Amino acid sequence: MSDEKEKKGFFRRLKAGLSKTRENIVRGIDSVFSGFSAIDEDFYEELEEILIMGDIGVNATTDIINRLKIQVKEQHIKQPSECKQLLIDSIKEQMHVDETAYDFEDKQSVIMVIGVNGVGKTTSVGKLAGKLKDKNRKVLIAAADTFRAAAGEQLAEWARRADVPMVGGKEGSDPASVVFDAVNAAKARKTDVLLIDTAGRLHNKKNLMEELRKMNRIIDREFPDAHRENLIVLDGTTGQNAMVQAREFGDVAQLTGIILTKMDGTAKGGIAVAIQSELNVPVKFIGVGESIDDLQKFDSDEFVNALFEVNPEKDEDEEEEV
Repeated sequence: MSDEKEKKGFFRRLKAGLSKTRENIVRGIDSVFSGFSAIDEDFYEELEEILIMGDIGVNATTDIINRLKIQVKEQHIKQPSECKQLLIDSIKEQMHVDETAYDFEDKQSVIMVIGVNGVGKTTSVGKLAGKLKDKNRKVLIAAADTFRAAAGEQLAEWARRADVPMVGGKEGSDPASVVFDAVNAAKARKTDVLLIDTAGRLHNKKNLMEELRKMNRIIDREFPDAHRENLIVLDGTTGQNAMVQAREFGDVAQLTGIILTKMDGTAKGGIAVAIQSELNVPVKFIGVGESIDDLQKFDSDEFVNALFEVNPEKDEDEEEEV
């Protein structure tokens, strides 16, 4: 499948997946734009309430509204309906991901994938491995989830699909020792990217969080020259709870990016905006399904266009392809 075709298919799935979020946020926004005859404090307050209720978060909403007020003043806008595009552009700007966010693709890197149980960590590791292999990167997967019996088997299946080697430990063995072995194997084999799958840990379990610190220390000590990434996988359906998890994990490991999964069918898709703004950690990947093509780099333009149903030309192209 060509990259262009894959992206269009993903955009279509993302747009369908965000339909509940769209109902949650966009209908309310549209009613404000059509229901107010003047841009006044009541107008801004109503808009603010809809954005916060749509899981966009207080910080992000405050920034978006403040930016909107400045632009309205500068451009002498009088009609509420003329604010919609400004609002869309403001959200895109808020969510922009810098190109340097994907430096790990071109550097010798160690990527640790963390998060609570059931968010899709192992699947995300497998999909990332496949994507990096497609870019002709030499990838090694480490199965550091030694708690869950099926985790190693599940990851081994993904490793087979992606055609990349895997280093694993026996069930119940020390995850830190798996990380130690994997880091040294990566160095010996001149691996480009080492991807480490970790056990799902509740952010309030101190011993498991301490173990995460230990794994990070081993990587720092054994592979100090490697480019480091700590990617947290968050379930898009959990809304503000995902924010709590990200904060707690951020206290233990320096988060460099977010993989937002299960974005198909959630009414809480606005959390993507909130997390990026509140934690100053970019959403780097977004997932809308189970296949390897259903995890894509986060594109703020595409996400906001899908959320607000803009870009009809793209839809017409897609209809021709179907």
